[in-house]
Amino acid sequence: MAGCSLKGLAAVLVTVLAAGALLTACAGKSPIYQSKRMAEQKRTVEQSSTRQGQTQSSPTKAKTRPYTVMGETYHPLKTADGYAEEGLASWYGRDFHGKATANGEMYDMYKPSAAHKLLPLGTRVRVTNLENGKSIYLTINDRGPFVKGRIIDLSYEAANRLGSLDKGVAMVRVESVGGIPGAVDGNLPGPFYIQVGSFTQRDNADKLKAEMYASGYRSTRLVEAQVDGSTWWRVQAGEFQNLATARLELNRITLSYSEAFVVAR
Repeated sequence: MAGCSLKGLAAVLVTVLAAGALLTACAGKSPIYQSKRMAEQKRTVEQSSTRQGQTQSSPTKAKTRPYTVMGETYHPLKTADGYAEEGLASWYGRDFHGKATANGEMYDMYKPSAAHKLLPLGTRVRVTNLENGKSIYLTINDRGPFVKGRIIDLSYEAANRLGSLDKGVAMVRVESVGGIPGAVDGNLPGPFYIQVGSFTQRDNADKLKAEMYASGYRSTRLVEAQVDGSTWWRVQAGEFQNLATARLELNRITLSYSEAFVVAR
């Protein structure tokens, strides 16, 4: 009986050890397919530190107003005309996805955009990766990066198109193009509007809309936007049939609303 018990125990131990070895072997194998989003999340965690010290921006209509981060005050350029600079570009992703950017939009890591410390919000730029020659056009809609030596913070998608995701940073050239590619002469057909304010209180938005209507902007509209769980009402005067007309009218409107900017429908 004792011999039988020992044999039975040995058989059980062999079975358990074999099962354990099988589980260990399976656990050690890499999956054949890894979700793209999982890979993005891993890289984003590693790269999100490039925006250290930056607090989440509240929606604001300011595009050139001075602002302070980590005790340092930045004074954005009044115009982007003629701007060109070379330096390091980093990127940011999931930690900021769906949160408000400096101009009140929701950051979408899967769309090309960028953050810049000094360019006016809404500036259209061409970014060229000097390491591989790839270029992309995008709009500045946020502030950053607040890390010494870096001149622009790209969205995940922008970095993906420029081929700088895996490396994390790349030497780039940033050039203001003054508008949408192929339409810098202002002939791009509309309609266009001029955003003059953005409010969380509908009453305030209605008042400004009435002011713009009384000033002759008969097609002024309210655009409702959900930003980081809050509802914002954007007052947009218009409409204008081409970009050149909108820019001309912007010069007049900024005499009373200094932080207004042109938007496309």
